Amino acid sequence: MMKNSIFHIVLVAILVVLPLFFGEYYVNLGSQIMVAVIFAASLNLLVGYGGLTSLGHATYLGLAAYTSAWLFQKYGMSHDYTAVIAILFTTFVGAIFGWISLRASGLSFLMLTLALSQIIWGIGYRWVALTNGDNGISGLTRPSPFGINLENSNNFYWFCLIVTVVSLFFIARIVNSPFGTSLKGTRDQEKRMSALGYNVWMIRWVTFIMASFFGAVSGLLYVYLNKYIHPSVISITSSAEGLLCVIAGGAGTLAGPILGSILIVLLKNYVSGFVERWNMLLGIIFVFIVIFMPAGMASGFKQLKNRWFGGKKP
Repeated sequence: MMKNSIFHIVLVAILVVLPLFFGEYYVNLGSQIMVAVIFAASLNLLVGYGGLTSLGHATYLGLAAYTSAWLFQKYGMSHDYTAVIAILFTTFVGAIFGWISLRASGLSFLMLTLALSQIIWGIGYRWVALTNGDNGISGLTRPSPFGINLENSNNFYWFCLIVTVVSLFFIARIVNSPFGTSLKGTRDQEKRMSALGYNVWMIRWVTFIMASFFGAVSGLLYVYLNKYIHPSVISITSSAEGLLCVIAGGAGTLAGPILGSILIVLLKNYVSGFVERWNMLLGIIFVFIVIFMPAGMASGFKQLKNRWFGGKKP
């Protein structure tokens, strides 16, 4: 336990000083990875710990981003207000969508999340007066919390790092709490949990709401990072990328979404500059992970570490 705490502190310290040694491109890439980490970690609450596979989670990232951008551009509201309204509105929509989706289970649940996300995606593309359609919403700015200029790439990176660490801390507290234990129980033994008197539906609904909340947080960081929002953010492709981050990294683990997000973002932004068909490379890597690390990279790397360095405690 002590070793893990020291490792986490050292890791955060390294991440803090990284912008001092790299250029703006890599700093922005780091910020993008952290946005993806929060998004994947929020989806992992459903997929990994709840056993609920969703293909519409990008809805909550996109809704928060669009709400913040629209209020800022349409009414000139400050970022303090737009951020709060965007998160509350997105979480509210998540509560409604969760109430609808959780009336089904398994494949039906997955299809309901996909159908609901397609409604929001259709609004994003077709309601031009509200979302500016395929042109998206541009001309946005970043907030200045406590007078700190987040237009500076390094400052924004540190801001993202703080939000990411805080988000992961609370997600870790959730999954390691008695509620998290009951959530994993509904994933593994649904009927037994019901027989023991647990309200399985309510546990899952609360988890859906929390996942929507953290998805909204990633949406705010996304729109601040890019200062632009397009309907493609709400597409099934975005949801699938988040799901891929969770599965490739390791569903049901805290480190999984982090590893998966690093892999996907690097492939999208770096490898794609050298390999024209980077999606094919992504597919090959994913097949490799499924075959040789069926539980994801987090568990796979842990097994390799135990094999190479010995997993026995003195």
